Amino acid sequence: MRKSRAVGAAQHPRRRSRRAALALTVGTAALALVAAGCASNSNNNTPTTGGTAIKGGTAVFALPPSDTPNYIFPFTSSSFISITNLNDFSYLLYRPLYWFGQGTQPTFNNSLSLANPPTFGTGNTVTITLKHYMWSNGKPVTAQDVMFWINMMQAVPQDWGADVPGGFPTNVTDIKAVSPTELTMTMKQPFNHTWFLYNELSQITPMPAAWDKTASGPSACDTTVKDCSAVYTYLDGQSKALNTYVSSPLWSIVDGPWKLSAFNADGHVTFVPNKSYSGPVKPKLAAFQEVPFTTDAAEYNVLQSPSSGTKINVGYLPEQDAPAKAVSAAVGRNPIQHLGYTLAPWYTWGISYYPMNLQSTDGDHAAIFKQLYFREAMAYLMNQASVISGPLRGYGKLTVGPVGNYPATTYLSPQGKAGDPFPYNPTKAKSLLSNNGWKVTPGGTSTCVKPGTAAGDCGAGVTAGSALSFNFVYSTGTAWIQQELEQLQSNSSQLGIKLNLSPKPFNQVVALGAGNCVAAHISCAWDMADWGLGWSFAPDYYPSGETLFTTGSLANASGYSNPTNDAMINQTLTSNSPTALYAWQDYLAKQLPIQWQPNGAYQITEVSNNLRGVLPQQTTLEINPENWYFVKS
Repeated sequence: MRKSRAVGAAQHPRRRSRRAALALTVGTAALALVAAGCASNSNNNTPTTGGTAIKGGTAVFALPPSDTPNYIFPFTSSSFISITNLNDFSYLLYRPLYWFGQGTQPTFNNSLSLANPPTFGTGNTVTITLKHYMWSNGKPVTAQDVMFWINMMQAVPQDWGADVPGGFPTNVTDIKAVSPTELTMTMKQPFNHTWFLYNELSQITPMPAAWDKTASGPSACDTTVKDCSAVYTYLDGQSKALNTYVSSPLWSIVDGPWKLSAFNADGHVTFVPNKSYSGPVKPKLAAFQEVPFTTDAAEYNVLQSPSSGTKINVGYLPEQDAPAKAVSAAVGRNPIQHLGYTLAPWYTWGISYYPMNLQSTDGDHAAIFKQLYFREAMAYLMNQASVISGPLRGYGKLTVGPVGNYPATTYLSPQGKAGDPFPYNPTKAKSLLSNNGWKVTPGGTSTCVKPGTAAGDCGAGVTAGSALSFNFVYSTGTAWIQQELEQLQSNSSQLGIKLNLSPKPFNQVVALGAGNCVAAHISCAWDMADWGLGWSFAPDYYPSGETLFTTGSLANASGYSNPTNDAMINQTLTSNSPTALYAWQDYLAKQLPIQWQPNGAYQITEVSNNLRGVLPQQTTLEINPENWYFVKS
């Protein structure tokens, strides 16, 4: 959910949205490189574990450019769902019911989950049994705390950034806490058990009884659905009061390994260990800090100047400063190896894209975007290979459709493995326009000269004289994103397509363009938006597409609606065979509900050699600083 940096905003776009998406959540430091010699990978290898541990110490983590935590409540709306808000912030404090990610594989992690794996019985019944976890106020995490989240989801589904119409919990019945440690429900039909765990139960974050209140006093959302709307309104409002996070009696009740000791709205955050944490891995550090930067260049200035006053232990290289790497190499030469850092690209289990708003209120732009030939033309103008070898300098993967191609999984179809479905081809792009009623004016602005719906016409809703001129907002602070879009702008101008680029902070781009504007009841006055990393598959880890692409889903940023697509997605939810998943993704890859772009490394991470436990980095983009510890140099 993440948007990139989007909780695939999700995220999560699961966006940093899911880094928002999620969006998912969700834009960020994705990178790669061109030129300059490569060295063997051994130059960058240091132990990831072992060594003589030093008790305590403060590890400093650099946040992505222009992307800071600004929402603490883990029931996160599409406007706030992102990797930074979930993975880098609230998940450290409030653990989801089920945890995903083991090394580089985006798989279920039983050891870090609050509950045992669900058991599926006869009659489509599902039983969830909680492990022994405690809230920091001394209360146990109970089945009723799980019901608190589920009831809120029933009451205000539109306020959950990963909501899908017809999805959980409306696809189950007889939900009840049968004991303090056991909850049961019945699926309305037989579902793929992997999908149900990875995409439905994965969304739940238990919430403490102390949060079940309104401004007027205690409420009963954990047992009474009708009470939940007012509780949500209260908690959402409290979550927007950033200056109260540390002092709030609400947010101080945690069940994760960390608790807040300092929070500044500019992005400076300090966590200290939650001494009541019940999980298997207790924090070894005395503190964990997150520090903000307005640009990747500003972060790199601090990273390479350890005497400046701030020592970054986990940071990142901007793509423009990263070493070129050979095609077969994992990394290139590390430019700050001499300062005691190990270089490690961080790739996400996700896809990258920018949406065209099929619900735009700007003239007849929505009608233009709904024409498949126009979306195809724009796809042929995005030179993914050039962006990877140029601005990304080698640290990127092709986006080949709605299913990610890294890491290697059984989810990607043979057609997806074949590569880019729309390799750069401006000649094809020009033909698509001229053969469908447009007067192509290179260097100017192309216009519709054959309105109508017959073959060769501009298409339904496109009026005579309509111009191919669109506003395009994108996230500031990361150079490769700007360079990619300037390249796309130049390619498009050769066919008379004018892209009016408008840089904005990541959080603003995510709030504007990472969610379905009609479903979320927000402004649709935008045409195109790019927060940088599209979507990471979280909290929906099985890439079946219902979160991003079904009609009306909140994370369906473009507002795409296609009955054939909806039916094919529904097939993936019930079938345990990969055939349905392959058929759907092969179909949608060429329908272009969104515009595929390179999936750059989430970031090119630099890790202090005296800090262990950071590597390998999880492709689900979770971080586990409770695993980190310093060693003697």
